[in-house]
Amino acid sequence: MTIYISQLYLMNTLSQWLIALAYIAGGIIVAKVAYFIFKRISKGLVSHSKSMLDDVLVETLEKPVILAITILGFYIGMKHLNMTDDITLIISNTVKVLIVICITWFIVRLVNAIVQEYMEPAIDSSNSKSKRQLLPIITKVITITIWILGVIIAFNTIGYNLAGLIAGLGIGGLAFALAAKDYLQNIFGGISVFTDKPFSIDDRIKIDGFDGKVEEIGIRSSRIRTLSGSLVTIPNSMFINNSVENVALEPTRKIMLRLGLTYDTNAQKMKESMDILKAIVADNQDIVTEEPVVFFENFADFSLVLLFIYYIRKEADIPQAQNKINLDILDRFEKAGLEFAFPTQTIYNIKQ
Repeated sequence: MTIYISQLYLMNTLSQWLIALAYIAGGIIVAKVAYFIFKRISKGLVSHSKSMLDDVLVETLEKPVILAITILGFYIGMKHLNMTDDITLIISNTVKVLIVICITWFIVRLVNAIVQEYMEPAIDSSNSKSKRQLLPIITKVITITIWILGVIIAFNTIGYNLAGLIAGLGIGGLAFALAAKDYLQNIFGGISVFTDKPFSIDDRIKIDGFDGKVEEIGIRSSRIRTLSGSLVTIPNSMFINNSVENVALEPTRKIMLRLGLTYDTNAQKMKESMDILKAIVADNQDIVTEEPVVFFENFADFSLVLLFIYYIRKEADIPQAQNKINLDILDRFEKAGLEFAFPTQTIYNIKQ
């Protein structure tokens, strides 16, 4: 047994390997215990505080601290082993990169927590659509920027000049730029939506066959809730290359209705039908009070056609307003003895 313990395995004895594994396992165990203490005790203490800042700090510190303790246990365990200079350098650089990533992760979590706890409630209370639209974009830009800076710092920490590395990519960099073309188009589309403001959150829009309410405007894509209830994610580049109809900004809803009366209707009855349509508009508060467009449009194959154009107010319930108008037309035309036409044929049997 003593022979096996003292024998070298990859430049280290079995006891040295066991000690290293014990440090690594101990780091994981300590991390789990620290997580438990952090969750139970720390949250209990900050719950009595009136300020929300300490709650945010505790929430954001939890997981990065656990990761840091685990990394520390791994590093101490590896220090107890005899390794070549190259492997020692690789482990040392790996730990440095992990520490920088851990710190970056904490900063990102802190920024997102502050936005969620402080800025989102403030914007919701202000009822500002432009601010609600801008906040997710700014948050994502800040998050991406922090991660990029973290990666640059991590590479610089282990002695790599990231700027020189990127400059030396050459053809590879060009290929990457071409691959990222669509992604960049979507980002510029998101910037265009924010600067031009063709629509805002909660606006109803129509684009490329989709009709619905805007729920989110992001950097790469936006989401609309269609009238059928499904959630559609639309790349922002579509807002550059396609026309967008903002239904929410229409001043009124134009309704065009063609009514076909039978050929038995005389000129006096046609005039009466037009007066009835004008009276219906005048009696309905959901319709714009200006003179509606009503005229005898055409002698069709099976009917005398009346063209009726009216405008529903923006604030009105549009389907209900149309429903009321249509019911009024049926009721008043029936009382006036006006009959609607339908396709008919008269066949004459001529005897030879």
